[in-house]
Amino acid sequence: MKKILITIFALLFSTASYSIEKPTFSAGLSVAGGVFEADGASETNADATKTASEDDAEALYGIGSIFLEAKFNDKFILGVDYVPHSLDTETTERTDDSTIAAKTAAPVNTVQIDFEDYTTIYAAVFLNENIYAKAGYVQVEAITNESLGTGGAYGNETFDGYTLGLGYNRDLDNGAFIRFEGNYTEFDGVTSTNTADTTKSITVDGITGYGAKISVGKNF
Repeated sequence: MKKILITIFALLFSTASYSIEKPTFSAGLSVAGGVFEADGASETNADATKTASEDDAEALYGIGSIFLEAKFNDKFILGVDYVPHSLDTETTERTDDSTIAAKTAAPVNTVQIDFEDYTTIYAAVFLNENIYAKAGYVQVEAITNESLGTGGAYGNETFDGYTLGLGYNRDLDNGAFIRFEGNYTEFDGVTSTNTADTTKSITVDGITGYGAKISVGKNF
């Protein structure tokens, strides 16, 4: 992923003028929505045998965020976007096979996740007066809230990823602007170890997202 980001940022910088003028700054609000898809997740024992089958998951999302930007030569943008609220998933319930759990009654497991501190650091370049392309580094904290019938828990994890976007910017009166953007986001997979049984771990192969965003901002 790091090589991909380095290549994308190098291409963005190559389109900018070599003479960098004093930047202008802006701030604003965004509203975004779309769908996230989680690749198969599985729980594994120390002997590498899976105790739960892989399942894919899909969920719609809607978030609001704030952003700060620096614009150079009226063409190149560096910015940071932060979601000040959590993005909460629904509670998922699964009953384990009693033969796997080695109990007479199959335990019921419930899992709910809060995604917090969703932060994007990005660069964008205007391809013409209104159209821009964007690439950025994304990080979010996954706070797990689970109840496992077999005991134990899985700790919180940080997901790292990247985002690509293509958008339309329209300048308004008094230094204001409005934007419409489509984007693609991909997070790396993570592996978390059970706090009560270190021989068990759970792996999420990765998360991808497709969405659209509307932003309003003001230059100052």
